[in-house]
Amino acid sequence: MQTRVDVFEDIFLVFLGLGTLVGVVVIAYTLYNAYKYRDTGEVDDDDDDLPTLGELPTGGKGGKKLFLSFGLSAIIVISLVVWTYGMLLYVEDGPDNNPEDAIEMDIEGWAFGWDFYYDNGIETTNDMVIPADEPIWIEVTSTDVWHSFGISDLRVKADSIPGEYDDTWFIAEEPGEHVAECFELCGTGHSGMVADVTVLPPEEYEQWVDDQLTLTITLEDENEQRVTDGFELALEHEENEEFDEDLSFTYSDDEFENGSITIDEIEQGGPYDVTVSSIDDEFEDVEDSIDFTGPTDETFTLELSDGEADDDEENETDDDTDDEDTDDESADDEEQSDDGGDDE
Repeated sequence: MQTRVDVFEDIFLVFLGLGTLVGVVVIAYTLYNAYKYRDTGEVDDDDDDLPTLGELPTGGKGGKKLFLSFGLSAIIVISLVVWTYGMLLYVEDGPDNNPEDAIEMDIEGWAFGWDFYYDNGIETTNDMVIPADEPIWIEVTSTDVWHSFGISDLRVKADSIPGEYDDTWFIAEEPGEHVAECFELCGTGHSGMVADVTVLPPEEYEQWVDDQLTLTITLEDENEQRVTDGFELALEHEENEEFDEDLSFTYSDDEFENGSITIDEIEQGGPYDVTVSSIDDEFEDVEDSIDFTGPTDETFTLELSDGEADDDEENETDDDTDDEDTDDESADDEEQSDDGGDDE
């Protein structure tokens, strides 16, 4: 599979080769004629090709040389134009016209940085991570002024204009580090509008994706103590109906470890609705949402239900009453002790 770098290098080498060949032929032919028809002081009347002073050039032998040179030049130029146009069409359309296994992402430029939105819901800022030797399709736009996204090493460039979307593609053949820059003067921070582009081997890229799509949820009570049982956790993508697969997940309390669970099986990031349900109505149900676009660690507080709270208040009241009775008995004992001392 050819990359953009391969295409532009091929075009450059072909133009360089043809230009060198034409230059060598023209210069060699010029030097040959200069030597052949040099002024030696002798006149050779038998040479029909010998030019005469004041005579208009005819191209020699009835114009055959002129016709031959013009015909060869036309063939070379037309072939070069057709071949170059075909190569540029490949650059425009991409390999296999956006295959399904390609990585897709949206890129937004802003003064002065870049946001990257992957098709699996991952979001990064000024940090683009891609796999090596796989097609990358990007759709570029801007949130404020005109920018231009480009990676010089990979021969990719796309306009970043508010309200417009520019599609293009590229392939990074080898793992390594590159820099994405803005090629449109956009303000005082233009020179610093750069992003790191990290190209990873496919297996390392998959591990990076798994690390990004890791969600840790911890449940605590109002006293910041871990809740370990009596609940059920449910997650559902807010746009679940738009996906082919079902992005709803349920976890019971026995899947938690000390009130915490780390979920790494979700392959689609984005906004998720979170519901924590109490099994025995000990806690109030929790309904919330999280923006799962990278490594996420969330803690939810479970509040006691009204019935449990009332029981706790009654228990606290009973405890207070018992404490007051104990205090009264202690005070009576002290008074009796004092009376005994006075009688003596």
